Amino acid sequence: MKAAARERKPRHSNGRVAAAAAAAKNLSKVEPGRHLAVVRLFPACLLALLICLCVVKFFSSLSSQSQRIGTRSRMVSSWEGSASTNVPRIPVAPLIMGRVDEDISTRSPELGSVFKNENFKNGTDSENKSRSERQVAISTENDPPPGKEESLTKSPQTAVSESEAPKPRGKISCDDKSKDEGFPYARPIVCHMSGDVRVSPATSSVILTMPSQQAEAAPQRIRPYARRDDFLLPLVREVAITSAASEGDAPSCNVSHGIPAVIFSIGGYTGNFFHDMADVLVPLYLTTFHFKGKVQLFVANYKQWWIQKYKPVLRRLSHRAVVDFDSDGDVHCFDHVIVGLVRDRDLILGQHPTRNPKGYTMVDFTRFLRHAYGLRRDKPMVLGETSGKKPRMLIISRRRTRKLLNLRQVAAMARELGFEVVVSEAGVGGGSGGVKRFASAVNSCDVLVGVHGAGLTNQAFLPRGGVVVQIVPWGRMEWMATNFYGAPAAAMELRYVEYHVAAEESSLARRYPREHAVFRDPMAIHGQGWKALADIVMTQDVKLNLRRFRPTLLRVLDLLQD
Repeated sequence: MKAAARERKPRHSNGRVAAAAAAAKNLSKVEPGRHLAVVRLFPACLLALLICLCVVKFFSSLSSQSQRIGTRSRMVSSWEGSASTNVPRIPVAPLIMGRVDEDISTRSPELGSVFKNENFKNGTDSENKSRSERQVAISTENDPPPGKEESLTKSPQTAVSESEAPKPRGKISCDDKSKDEGFPYARPIVCHMSGDVRVSPATSSVILTMPSQQAEAAPQRIRPYARRDDFLLPLVREVAITSAASEGDAPSCNVSHGIPAVIFSIGGYTGNFFHDMADVLVPLYLTTFHFKGKVQLFVANYKQWWIQKYKPVLRRLSHRAVVDFDSDGDVHCFDHVIVGLVRDRDLILGQHPTRNPKGYTMVDFTRFLRHAYGLRRDKPMVLGETSGKKPRMLIISRRRTRKLLNLRQVAAMARELGFEVVVSEAGVGGGSGGVKRFASAVNSCDVLVGVHGAGLTNQAFLPRGGVVVQIVPWGRMEWMATNFYGAPAAAMELRYVEYHVAAEESSLARRYPREHAVFRDPMAIHGQGWKALADIVMTQDVKLNLRRFRPTLLRVLDLLQD
């Protein structure tokens, strides 16, 4: 048995050796397979690594691009990086967004070619900071932290100082056409200036700074009154329109504005209600109404009583206090300045592509006046519509010339025909209160009656559809009567009636013989000029023939039935 056991042991050990040999053989068979798998996986790993690198690089480029975009829009600070940069943070100046309320190129008369694509900064004033101060604030708000100045040359933030919005190109455009279609006399010059404009009342000048590469505009002097007349020369202050090659050549601004400016004169013939309206208020409305109160008014030939008298109108056209161009000592900065007032004919606003591109009418103007003075009636009564109610008539009395000598008899006849009659003199009482009181009296009436003169300008306060009766004096006054009051009445959508005085109804019949030119050839008096006309024809009084005037009042009653 021991022998058998000894025989099994060798066989057992030989089996182990055989098994080990077999395992080694099998292992030698597996190794080539694993090596082949590793060889096949290695390119895939390289490809995956390459893809990962590309993805990382792509997101890194997106991040840097967004940072550059943020820098250009100044919404992100150039030094707001990650904490690993160890760059100290500095405060970022807030971004002030300008608000554009109006497209001036579509609103302003004669501005289409001048202000097109120019934006208004219709905000508040910049707290009396000059342009240079504002430019410093912009250029330094993105300065690099201390010790990092060199990095600015490589940083995308260098675009901030280089991509600042350039100043608008300076431009001056003056309308110097002395005649216009349908315009009876010379039209006043109006200048429009855009860019870096400095208004210096102390030197009576408006300066436009223009870069050296631009051609400098020829200086000129204009009188910013909305009527051209040789008699006006000593009555209206001149304003010089000049240019400067650089900011250093222009006076430094100490008041900056984010709104446009309009400079005009209240010299000339103001003080007469007709000229106050025709030469100032209507042209001022045409020039500034589209600004919706966001405009600074400068008044030359300043009269405090005049400003006070028309304060309700001026306050509605501009939300800012009027600047006295005669005594103000500041230099004001603007982007847009209009020197002078755009006008049409007397008390008329007609359709015109440049003077009146928005198509404002006298109906718009009279509505504006009623709002300014708080007048509520916008239409007259209709005769017979309300039982027992009479139409109301206001007869304008005059103290100096063209007086209605038998005014009481005329008023009595009107009452007999069914009118409620009020007699009042225009312009009584000073200040805005006097204007408002008479405006309210006119607005409360349906009919306005008066001899040719400035008092008839108050027809602007009548309710739309009211009736105007103009008593035209002797002396071929038809042209003046129609153009000064008849045509404007129609433009205001009022009903209009004329009564022409006969020679025997005029006081001229007692002053001159019948063979005098004033009766034989009145146009010869016109041909002698305004002074002869004013001294002879315009000084007459009238005494109406009641029988002859009666049909005129009956016609008014007929008009009020519509």
